[in-house]
Amino acid sequence: MIHGLTTASSALLDRLSHTIQKHPQRITAAVAALLLTGGGGAFAVASFAPDPAELPVRMVSYPVESLAENVVLSELEAPGFSLYRSEQVRSSDTPESLLQRMGVADPAAAAFMRGDTPVRQNVLGRTGRIVSAETTDDHRLLRLTVRWVPDDSGNFRRLIVQRQGDKFTSRIETAKLTANSRLAGGIIHSSLFAATDASNIPDAVAVQMAELFSGNIDFRRSLRKGDRFSVVYETLEADGEPLSSGRVLSAEFVNNGKSHQAVWFQEPGAAKGAYYTLDGESMRRAYLTSPVEFSRVTSGFKMRMHPILKTWRAHLGTDFAAPTGTAVRTVGDGVVEFAGVQNGFGNVVFVKHRNQHVTVYAHLSRIDVRQGQSVEQGQTLGAVGATGWATGPHLHFEFRVNGVHQDPQTIVAQSEAAAPVSAASRPAFDRLAANMRVQLSAAALIEQASAE
Repeated sequence: MIHGLTTASSALLDRLSHTIQKHPQRITAAVAALLLTGGGGAFAVASFAPDPAELPVRMVSYPVESLAENVVLSELEAPGFSLYRSEQVRSSDTPESLLQRMGVADPAAAAFMRGDTPVRQNVLGRTGRIVSAETTDDHRLLRLTVRWVPDDSGNFRRLIVQRQGDKFTSRIETAKLTANSRLAGGIIHSSLFAATDASNIPDAVAVQMAELFSGNIDFRRSLRKGDRFSVVYETLEADGEPLSSGRVLSAEFVNNGKSHQAVWFQEPGAAKGAYYTLDGESMRRAYLTSPVEFSRVTSGFKMRMHPILKTWRAHLGTDFAAPTGTAVRTVGDGVVEFAGVQNGFGNVVFVKHRNQHVTVYAHLSRIDVRQGQSVEQGQTLGAVGATGWATGPHLHFEFRVNGVHQDPQTIVAQSEAAAPVSAASRPAFDRLAANMRVQLSAAALIEQASAE
């Protein structure tokens, strides 16, 4: 009997296995339905469990020792916090006005600043210096920091006024500036400086761009509405605060549809660097286009009514309007042929260059060179003034070839360029130029996005 049951069971299992192999999808669906049904049943059973709200509740309490036992709540010290703010010093600032603008209400701090010599010498009346204040949550001064760049050494000064108990102390520290680079761009609508102001580009950078492309673009007459520029320049920072701008590292200016590009590069072993096109050609010429930084031309090389003699006379030079004291530089390498006072020129300097070229710098307020001294292109000769026959502060500039007056702009345009990047330095230059192309493209995209 048992053997018969075993044989029947074996036959049943064989048929079941055959059925599963023949209809696997149907069997799987049936098993899934069975499991779901079982789950539903389990859920139905679980639904008959007691309602938690009807279960008995028991309160348990334990004594806890107070952290402020026997202390009145008002006597507990609340956690304090500090407030920070930065401003620029104004020439009219008093200690009270400066502190008030930074949200500081501390008569003791103002009194200390008024009587402290380092503060009086380096803060009050020093327009544009960056000052930062750290205060308590009730606006009492904890620390005042003022930063500025005293010279071209690459360092900055840091004046610190600090609270120590109920008193204040001050000290001056010296630290290194950190150089970083920034990308910027702009579109000309009226003038170069209006465009750079709109893009928050420092005037010093705008002047460098004008100087850099002055041999290719006449920034006084040739700018067009819609011209655009991109620039990568250094920022010199102190404790993360930008204090001044440095050198233009690369720039592109599109004038009347034509692109002009430049990059700063210093060859290994060279005493100083220079600007080149992105193809490696030097942008330095024998003569600068102007003896003063980019300024307004008031009288060109032409016939004019003489402002003093009131007669029509040939104006054999170019006048550059600029404030008294503006630096005047030699446009090319040479030797000082004369430095002193001469007739209507007033204080004047003559510089002799090669090829019988002589340049003249007249009406100076001061002279910084002496006769016989060798000078290099860009070196300061003196400062703009109104000496001699001058109705106001300006520089009268002349260019003479073999004793004959020539239009300076014509001479500059015809002057030869310096040597290109050397073959030995070419791989390093090409890597730099490729990097600068990417940065200038990024600057252009930034400006385009902001304009849109």
